[in-house]
Amino acid sequence: MPSPLDEFPIRRLTIGDLRFCADLSENRGWPREEHKWGLLLTAGTGYGIDDPEGKGLATACVVTSYGDTPSGSPGLAAVGMVLVAEKYARQGVGRRLMQHVLAAFAGTPLTLHATPCGQPLYEQLGFIASGRAEMVSGRFRPHGQAPKIATRPATASDLQEILRLDGDVFGEDRTRMITRLPAFADRFRVTEDATGITGYAAAWPNMATDVVGPLIARDTETAKALIASLAAGSDRPLRTDIDVRHQELLEWIKAAGAETVAFNTVMTYGIPALPGDWTRRFAPLTVAAG
Repeated sequence: MPSPLDEFPIRRLTIGDLRFCADLSENRGWPREEHKWGLLLTAGTGYGIDDPEGKGLATACVVTSYGDTPSGSPGLAAVGMVLVAEKYARQGVGRRLMQHVLAAFAGTPLTLHATPCGQPLYEQLGFIASGRAEMVSGRFRPHGQAPKIATRPATASDLQEILRLDGDVFGEDRTRMITRLPAFADRFRVTEDATGITGYAAAWPNMATDVVGPLIARDTETAKALIASLAAGSDRPLRTDIDVRHQELLEWIKAAGAETVAFNTVMTYGIPALPGDWTRRFAPLTVAAG
């Protein structure tokens, strides 16, 4: 079915489009998430089409690039916040936007977290399912034996070590994103032993919840300690997206009051699976940024 947007160009979005992006989220029944949009539009590359019927956007997405290859292209790029206004839905607009992204990032491996609604389109475009994440949310109530691993607030002097740990676990350099965490997050904590930092996690405000992410940890007990310490500093419900392979952590956080909200399929394009060490990668900063 032809769309009235067919003749309108796809343009780059800037931080000046933040309100329009939030309006588009609200139009599709998502939270406005202006804090998250602000991070994505400054750390990533936004694309969209203006609504021909008035001020605002008809469609939008953000691509966040990580690492570099010898050719200068990213080592990996995450696609997120793919939205089409309700009045332009089912007219091929989302497909056109994604095809534009594929062309703009030709040769770069891509990843995204797909909802059940969006997954068929991504499969048609060549993405493959490579994992699954479970979104859980709720007021954290400590239970059982308290984690024995100590945590502390991250400091500026920790940053280089955090970046080295993150690059090892994520598989690509995320300096442009991780260096924004101290200003973006309300709480940022680390664990350490005699060898150095063994894990880190942040909690950042998102509408009525505090989102825990990223969550990088040496093992499940370390991940539990980081979540518990972040929860102790909040009086709001916590939300996080945990790799379903971490069943022990999922069972623990559900026993502490979290409930399943949704499942997303982790998909990749150009690579069979995400790089790095999934055993230490428990939750993303946000599913929109990989």
